Amino acid sequence: MKLNLKNIAFASALVTTLIVAPSCEKVDFGNMNVNPNLAKSPNTAALLSNALSTLGTYTAGVAGNSPATIGGLYGQFYAETQYTDASRYARSINNWDGFYAGPLKDLQNIIDYNKDPETAPLAISNGSNANQIAVARILKAFHFWVLTDTWGDLPYKEALQAKSTIPYDTQESIYTDLLKELKEAVAGFDNGLGPKGDLLFGGNISKWKKLGNSLRMLVALRMSKVNSTLGKSEFVAALGNGSEVISTLADNATLVYPGGNFNNPFYQYYNVTKRDDYAVSEPLLDFMNSTNDLRNTIFGTSTVGFPVGLTRDDAVDFANANTGYARLMNTSVATATSPIPIITAAHIWLARAEAAQLGWITEVVADDYKKGIEASWNEWGIFNSSALGGYLSNPNVDLAGGDIPEKIATQQWIAWYPNGLQGWSVWRKTGFPDLDPAPGLANIPRRVNYGPNEPRLNPENYAAAAERYKVNSESDSQYARMWWDRP
Repeated sequence: MKLNLKNIAFASALVTTLIVAPSCEKVDFGNMNVNPNLAKSPNTAALLSNALSTLGTYTAGVAGNSPATIGGLYGQFYAETQYTDASRYARSINNWDGFYAGPLKDLQNIIDYNKDPETAPLAISNGSNANQIAVARILKAFHFWVLTDTWGDLPYKEALQAKSTIPYDTQESIYTDLLKELKEAVAGFDNGLGPKGDLLFGGNISKWKKLGNSLRMLVALRMSKVNSTLGKSEFVAALGNGSEVISTLADNATLVYPGGNFNNPFYQYYNVTKRDDYAVSEPLLDFMNSTNDLRNTIFGTSTVGFPVGLTRDDAVDFANANTGYARLMNTSVATATSPIPIITAAHIWLARAEAAQLGWITEVVADDYKKGIEASWNEWGIFNSSALGGYLSNPNVDLAGGDIPEKIATQQWIAWYPNGLQGWSVWRKTGFPDLDPAPGLANIPRRVNYGPNEPRLNPENYAAAAERYKVNSESDSQYARMWWDRP
């Protein structure tokens, strides 16, 4: 069941109206309606764990209509093997309510309870107030980055305030504020204890600072086509001297699964729910196979890619004729306890390579590029110096052969696997790699349309935002470019 904050807000308003309605005399109910078993403040460690547990689902491409899945289909990491409507760009019916009522609300509660003078003394048992707030702000920025890169304009500044209708902020204003939030969050850490309930770094503040700075770099770089002045200044400031950003395997933000009730999403999908709707795409594996990229043995159960965007009948025919097609992730990295990478050194080194190519920083493009690819091979446990040397000398990989922006973008696309949203975002911003639409269709979508709850529950604000994404006569179009997505 999906919760909608607007319904919650309406219910709360109704209850408030009933309680404060005037009556003939004042009645004191004392503590009759106080539940003695109810905690006076939530366990902020549990809230943090819950918010962090969603990161793997939003990164892995087997979460139904999550941004990772839709982005993975549009960005051609994945192909649907049976029911192919999403691969053929049917309008999404995905609402964002679960984000707002779930991890974002949990993170806002962490911030509120650590700021409130009445509850802060209780919350401090789960780590210093300042450090809990800083971590929650970084994670909030990350979640809102995911949201805006999926839908575009959306409720932001007035969200999480239990209002019945909420205006949509523009993506430009959201990006500007995300940069501010990440900067202030990193500066807000103190020397106290790290937060309890930290599934990502075990309360290691140094690693949280590196994640905050690295996210700030990625957000800044994505706006390179629309505000290079701000993007460059923020990127350079976040990078600093390079010592407080993710740069080694040990720095990686990786979500580890204990198994049992908290399994790796790919393991859960194939072994517990026993689904088989997704495969590794033919475009991805064809490119990797042609360049002798050893990651091709890790990203799927075989090196046989599945064509993207087939009709249902054609997809079933292909699956029956090619039973050894690649399911998502080699079983060696899809055990119950296999970790899921969130933000890694590979992502950041390749971001630095792009920034150097843009002239934002003075680092050597080829050096950063090589470090990014090497970090990705190490991340997946397939590093081999001889094989890597051969890969880097391949004409479609070697920067010495020209086409530098295309090659950097293509390596970013590969390195983001299995995070479909990020791979799709690389393609939307750069146009690389060169992807063909699904057979018989003209264009690949550039955003996800708003879910069906918005025109029903927030009609005026929805209508204004939908009109900004109008293509021809269709408002709220999947084919409209968002703010940072420019030719």
